[in-house]
Amino acid sequence: MARIAIVLTNGFADWEYSLIAGTGAPFYGLEVRFFTVTPGLVTSQGGLAAEVKDGLEVLTEWQPNVVVVVGGMIWATPDAPDISQVLAAAKEQGAAVAGICGGTLALARSGLLDRVAHTSNDPAFLKDNAPTYKGAPLFRSSPSAVGSDGVITAPGTAPVSFTAAVFEAAGLPADAIAQFRQMMAAEHS
Repeated sequence: MARIAIVLTNGFADWEYSLIAGTGAPFYGLEVRFFTVTPGLVTSQGGLAAEVKDGLEVLTEWQPNVVVVVGGMIWATPDAPDISQVLAAAKEQGAAVAGICGGTLALARSGLLDRVAHTSNDPAFLKDNAPTYKGAPLFRSSPSAVGSDGVITAPGTAPVSFTAAVFEAAGLPADAIAQFRQMMAAEHS
């Protein structure tokens, strides 16, 4: 069973992880676990209080297939945690690393976006909030998730394509991913 680690911080964006967690385990048999920098209570942007029992050291030991960094306002502040070593270790162990919205800043700060095609909310968002970011020439202005060499990025407005890319990186078969995309698009048909 493929493992997906979801990293939450205080102020995490409610809509960015919900499709992964809400459909990954019950519908597609993926093992989904939540992690945070300091185990304990985290509160979402929408006010949901969540008790997260596992810290990032457990994430590294668990060896997930995909590490997902959920966005939130904290990533664009001086209070943003430095999770570069955890992301680098996961990538070195063969995991895909994914960031959506503010979570892309954690990937940019770790250097993961310096050599691969990627996207985010906009190029200035990365440049202004990740001073060590060197990947601007590889930025793709895309309303959907972009995946390249085991790195997945998306703007905060793209939770469906982001989830599909995470599921693909976790090894779900193409027909399951197509089914997921079709279900999420049904109301817009």
